[in-house]
Amino acid sequence: MNHPHNPRALLTPLMRGVIDRMARLGNTPMHALTPQQARAHYEAGAGVLDLAPHKMAREEALQVPARDGAVLPARLVAPSHDALPVLLYTHGGGFTIGSVATHDSLCRHLAHLAHCAVVSLDYRLAPEHKFPTAANDAWDTLQWLAGQGSALGLDTTRLAVGGDSAGGTLAAVCAMEARDAGLPLALQLLFYPGTTGHQDTPSHKTFAHGFVLEEPHITYFFNQYVRTPADRDDWRFAPLYADDLEGVAPAWIGLAECDPLVDEGVMYADKLRLAGVPVDLEIYRGVVHEFIKMGRAIPEAQQAHNDAARALRHAFA
Repeated sequence: MNHPHNPRALLTPLMRGVIDRMARLGNTPMHALTPQQARAHYEAGAGVLDLAPHKMAREEALQVPARDGAVLPARLVAPSHDALPVLLYTHGGGFTIGSVATHDSLCRHLAHLAHCAVVSLDYRLAPEHKFPTAANDAWDTLQWLAGQGSALGLDTTRLAVGGDSAGGTLAAVCAMEARDAGLPLALQLLFYPGTTGHQDTPSHKTFAHGFVLEEPHITYFFNQYVRTPADRDDWRFAPLYADDLEGVAPAWIGLAECDPLVDEGVMYADKLRLAGVPVDLEIYRGVVHEFIKMGRAIPEAQQAHNDAARALRHAFA
């Protein structure tokens, strides 16, 4: 860390301006809201800094059966009606907030830039649905997509998983389950994934306050999702704790430099590489968690979209 005594000095001027404007709004902190209030607050602000959504040639609502009989809503977007490769995307939000709607613009941009179909999943949220429901929902959907995607006109021989933050956790877990089930994946696309169960890396301390995702938020989200402290040590909650990563899909990992999760993202990239997994790691300097949804305000968001889409195109080729 170049500025351990003043981590704000790491921020780009544009990023600092965004954070200062957020602070001036004086909103009630998320951890002081009920989960239902937090969802409504996040939903209301999700598009403020996001790029305008691309129009898609194909948009469909899907219904995905889960193992317990529940039906999970999902949205398919694609730039054409061709048999395209497909990315299953799981949104961020600490397993507690977020939805297909909050990440719609991002999914459309990835579909447009990578020329692939994107299926975005509304997995069930905590605290109504505790660990490991979200992980189960993501894996059930990936299996369903592998089996039913060709009937939807998709090329399921070219399948990838992706997500941001908690959704990146779910994507990483899916990559391990796919390996174990013999389901080949072209790529795991992870935007600042959560990979550990305990907020104990240096970046969790350095960026604990004033960088959008704050320590009380993470504690709040974790407490909504876990059933017992033991869940924090389960690899389906903390992929870094998995015994064996050999043979999982190649990874593209995009991290924010000024993010509590940056260290665990680097640690996960290192662990994948040690297991012989090809990894493309990008660290976007001077930006914070959630930056990929700030394309109207900071150029690094569009850069990350372009880099991720390039990785998808390469993997699908």
